[in-house]
Amino acid sequence: MGLQGQIRQQLAAAALKRQLERVSKEAGEGARQPGRAGDGGEWNARAGFEAMPLYQQVDLIRRAGDALQLRSPFFRVHEGMAGATTTIEGREYINYANYNYLGMASDPVVAAHAKAAIDRYGTSASASRMVAGERPIQRELERALASLYGTDDCVAFVSGHATNVTTIGALFSQGDLILHDALAHNSIVQGAQSSGAKRLSFPHNDWAALDEILARARHEYRNVLVAIEGLYSMDGDVPDLARFVELRRRHRFFLMVDEAHSLGVLGARGAGIREHAGVNHDDVDIWMGTMSKTLAGCGGFIAGSQPLVDILRHFAPGFLYSVGLAPALAAGSLAALQQMLAAPERVATLRARGQQFLNAAREAGFDTGTSAGYAVVPIIAGSSLKAAQWANDLFEEGINVQPIFYPAVEERAARLRFFICSTHEPEQIDHTIDTLKRVARR
Repeated sequence: MGLQGQIRQQLAAAALKRQLERVSKEAGEGARQPGRAGDGGEWNARAGFEAMPLYQQVDLIRRAGDALQLRSPFFRVHEGMAGATTTIEGREYINYANYNYLGMASDPVVAAHAKAAIDRYGTSASASRMVAGERPIQRELERALASLYGTDDCVAFVSGHATNVTTIGALFSQGDLILHDALAHNSIVQGAQSSGAKRLSFPHNDWAALDEILARARHEYRNVLVAIEGLYSMDGDVPDLARFVELRRRHRFFLMVDEAHSLGVLGARGAGIREHAGVNHDDVDIWMGTMSKTLAGCGGFIAGSQPLVDILRHFAPGFLYSVGLAPALAAGSLAALQQMLAAPERVATLRARGQQFLNAAREAGFDTGTSAGYAVVPIIAGSSLKAAQWANDLFEEGINVQPIFYPAVEERAARLRFFICSTHEPEQIDHTIDTLKRVARR
């Protein structure tokens, strides 16, 4: 591309970004335009959807891709098992766009247990567990997770996102306060918003700022929840859990830790941030995790005291009114958990691969933000255009990685987000960094 073409691309990107900012702001404020009925004519629902700012945002993203001659990196079809490698349109790629951290999703032992559960129980639990009853494998998984966390009990949900939304929404209400990390997952934010409680965020991983907020405001509220994550999936960093535990003792709040990305990744056995930080199991009141990453299935769970679990089993809408976890998924996740605990060398290999990637990226001069090298490493590109171009160029070179750009992150923080698995080979990581260096020089 010549200089004039580059200038045209940059001008188009700037104009589209300004439009996207406007539409995103309107969508965030809940702005809606009424569907047009055509001056008294027939109701046109399609026009009504097209008038919504959220659709306009989608349309702008599409037009940005067309204007910048960038192929969308999203919704690619993977034609087989996806792990360290994957097949897309008949071509094999080195894959950094999945959470199969310990390779359990393609483990033959895990698959065998899931298949056996299908033969015994069928493919679905068919209704909520209160209506359709329990399956032994569902309770076996919950007891195993409770044992891992040293808690009284555990309850499994069919969606990780819904686990946070329904748990927070069921437990807290008006008169309560929910404080969450500024980079907390959308599910935590949605749960706080649905609860009716007062919601505040504190600066990312800043326990001192949280301490100041609590010192000023704790006495004004009946119940207070502080929600953090064990490993932040956008930046790959870890909170100082011991500091948050100390604040919990002083300010008397409920502490919730989302272990979606830290289970199987942190700790010598992969037991999560509790093992990594060396805190007691009862220093955290609500342990949340998912089965869709390390545990090779789908769904989420809450582990904690018996009163907590009893409340959720009887009153959390996401459990009470949703189908029970499919027996095959429960069996697969239970087998993955057992495999993880029986083979800590997988966790050690994952840690080595993550550190290799982080160190190589930094030595090559890339900005990796605050990543600690535990399975998640961002490469900060600095602009949405650059992140999208790098992702497309890497894909042409046989490397699959997803870009993250505005408005998901600030424009200056647009990035490529690499998820490292224990099944990645050292040579694949070296090749990836070498290729990224070539792409970035273009």
